[in-house]
Amino acid sequence: MLMQKRQADDAVAQAAWLYYVGNLSQQDVSERLGISRFKVLRMLADAREQGLVRIMVEHRTSSTLTLADQLVQIFGLQEAQVAPVGAAKYDDSLARDAVAVLASGYLARIAGTDRPVTVGVGWGRTLSKMADNLTGVKNNALTFVSLMGSVTHASHTAPGDVCVRLAEQTGGRAILMPAPFVMDSADACAGIMSQRLVREALNVAKSADHALMSVGECQNGAILFESDIFDPEQIQELRAVDVVGDCCGVFYKADGSVADIELNRCTPCVQPVDMASMNTVMLAGGMAKLNATRAILSAGFIKKLLVDEALARALVAASHQGRA
Repeated sequence: MLMQKRQADDAVAQAAWLYYVGNLSQQDVSERLGISRFKVLRMLADAREQGLVRIMVEHRTSSTLTLADQLVQIFGLQEAQVAPVGAAKYDDSLARDAVAVLASGYLARIAGTDRPVTVGVGWGRTLSKMADNLTGVKNNALTFVSLMGSVTHASHTAPGDVCVRLAEQTGGRAILMPAPFVMDSADACAGIMSQRLVREALNVAKSADHALMSVGECQNGAILFESDIFDPEQIQELRAVDVVGDCCGVFYKADGSVADIELNRCTPCVQPVDMASMNTVMLAGGMAKLNATRAILSAGFIKKLLVDEALARALVAASHQGRA
């Protein structure tokens, strides 16, 4: 058994070396080792969980610090962190990865305490990547709770999945919202939110110390539109009133106001008004999220922002144009 474990650990280390140091793609590693790509993904995750791989981003450069200061001033934030992303190879996926590393560092920072800490968690690709990048955090006093209902189909990005993975990695516990992301009607939503188990999860979520949320853009190609959550009438409702984005199941117009639509009365979730005492942290990566990020920051309930450099520059530029 000891020999088998040692061989398994060696294989994990080899896969991590080829991917992170050898700069091979996951497909290349799969072919090199003669295993499936899914197995490669699992081995890379194991390498991070075991502390064999530690990913660090040095973001305290003068340019990113200046951008962070500007974002704090413009949007009245308590804190902003900007992840540098090379312009030559920039794409939204790379930007999300960079912001996810920042977020894993933030989570490690707030989790390094002896007292109980409750962290509310939204959903999305960036938050999922954050969970993938978290290493070296062990704290059985941590609680991760969903800030919103979940999707029907199992997904690596779903809030329940992210909460469970974070709890497993840290030794904490996960509390899931036992409700769908969206209900068929406002009456149905009110009914499910009155249920005891949902109320109990909501109460924990509303008392969270921190809320980690990502931005959802309402446009073709967005995870919201690709996940079959909405029926055609609901998508048309979003487009008809120029909704630009969502955060944890609440939909916003470009000026930061909550859209007065039926859909906003059909999503069981923690509302911005419930987040006044939380450290509300928004993760935003990729230029596709510019309009949605501006809108949600304008709503005024976000206290901390983790963002990639290109999007940070665009946010600052858009703000200056708006004042011109």
